Amino acid sequence: MKNRLEEIRKKNGIKQEELAAALEVSRQTIGSLENGRYNPSIILAFKIARYFGMTIEEIFIYEEESNNEK
Repeated sequence: MKNRLEEIRKKNGIKQEELAAALEVSRQTIGSLENGRYNPSIILAFKIARYFGMTIEEIFIYEEESNNEK
């Protein structure tokens, strides 16, 4: 799943460490999310969206795999 977390975080002038502390996760978790190595739990996705005053869909981009094209 792709996301705009790094872009949104930087636009708001927030460091990875600050966001991690606010969300009660490690800085490594934030880095992994931003690099697409890790998908958040639904609870963490809601926390991130609430923190930035956005919807989950504005931050995280779900793309269906196109294996089942009709």
